[in-house]
Amino acid sequence: MQQRTEPEAVPQPAGCDPSLRVSSKRMNFFERYLSLWVLVCMAVGILLGKLVPGAVATLSSLEFGEGSQVNIPIAVLIWMMIYPMMLKIDFGGLAGVTKRPKGLMVTLFVNWVVKPFSMAFFAWVFIQHLFSAWIDPETAKDYTAGLIILAAAPCTAMVFVWSYLTDGDPAYTLVQVAVNDLIMLVLFAPIVMFLCGVADVVVPSKVLITSVVVFIVIPLAAGWITRTGLMKAYGKEWFEQRFLPRFHPVTVVALLLTLVLIFAFQAENLTTKWFAVLLLAVPIMVQVYFNSSLTYLLMRTFKVPHNVASPGALIGASNFFELAVAVAITLFGPDSGAALACVVGVLVEVPVMLSVCNVCNRSKAWYGKFLPST
Repeated sequence: MQQRTEPEAVPQPAGCDPSLRVSSKRMNFFERYLSLWVLVCMAVGILLGKLVPGAVATLSSLEFGEGSQVNIPIAVLIWMMIYPMMLKIDFGGLAGVTKRPKGLMVTLFVNWVVKPFSMAFFAWVFIQHLFSAWIDPETAKDYTAGLIILAAAPCTAMVFVWSYLTDGDPAYTLVQVAVNDLIMLVLFAPIVMFLCGVADVVVPSKVLITSVVVFIVIPLAAGWITRTGLMKAYGKEWFEQRFLPRFHPVTVVALLLTLVLIFAFQAENLTTKWFAVLLLAVPIMVQVYFNSSLTYLLMRTFKVPHNVASPGALIGASNFFELAVAVAITLFGPDSGAALACVVGVLVEVPVMLSVCNVCNRSKAWYGKFLPST
């Protein structure tokens, strides 16, 4: 996809809240070569896993207390990624979305009513039936569990990159992410437990709840406390213009190191089970295109502006793969089939989501024909 470094300002629909408008901006170096960084991290991680397996095994065995199954390096890196994003969320301003609720409602419907269940269905069709000749039943259960975990975690940090590439409304995208994060506190564990139970996969409820607390509740609470305290002490302008920018390199480095660790932990699986990787990519790709198309068409049906519809379609299709991998490792171990399924989600995520961005951009004129004239 040809990525524009200086997108034009997006025409806004009549009556649009000025505080939610998109301004011209420049894509940074990391975002412009995102696919390359993922490939580099994949290669570095696999090389580390093959060249220094002892050191990688030591890292994968580090836990928060004996039997907690929460990997310390992964947890710390997840916090470093999520915490800066949580700092940006103004939960007090979420009420403003009531002026334009349709886009948010469509996003939430696809994320929580359609997406996890459609992935469970596609996993059942492909992994447990169509591909059963190549995957034994027990391994198929592990793969299915990983795919369910992957789909039950809506994308967080990467959504802002996808939104940028489609000239999305940044403030509305932030609201969609914030509401998803709040819902994830309540629904992630029950949905994973329910769908894995249907798939006949045993998931320790205590470990799953611990994962939600460690990877969602703690960074969310820390971000809210920090934002509230510093804004009261120094004001909104200082917080947003001087404090927040300091965390951008932290987020980028944490994402890259997380990818390196993920591929290092899975080096043996990725190099010896490459055929399984190809098989797992099929339901993930089908799920992404199905949910993004559904969201986009529902947005059009309800006459949602394109700069809300495109990010919504991308949110509806992408996954919070960092969290999914961390939870899969916590529940099933770093060398498990569930963890491998989530890692395949990482491999598929960037190129597939870039293709969805491309479709959204190319169909913008077509999409506009279905909106009332302004």
